[in-house]
Amino acid sequence: MVADLLPADRHEEVSKVAEAQTPTIEEADALYEQYGKPLEPEHTGEYVAISPDGKSVVGKDLDDVLDRAEDQLGVGHFVFKVGGPSVYKWL
Repeated sequence: MVADLLPADRHEEVSKVAEAQTPTIEEADALYEQYGKPLEPEHTGEYVAISPDGKSVVGKDLDDVLDRAEDQLGVGHFVFKVGGPSVYKWL
């Protein structure tokens, strides 16, 4: 774990920064409304990974979407089932 590599006096500081950078459920919902909802007519039932800047990866297989999203979007994206609830947040 990264925190284990830091001096003890830095753990709280790093934790606060990480918490401040973690998107809320409301932010995830807003991402879906803006970028995922327009996909519903053609991709309902598929999966979409959406980064905070709106870049996305769409596919029928969850594992495939997760792999491609990690490669193309990096960390910090959300995965949704198009037309359904949030599936996963990649940290």
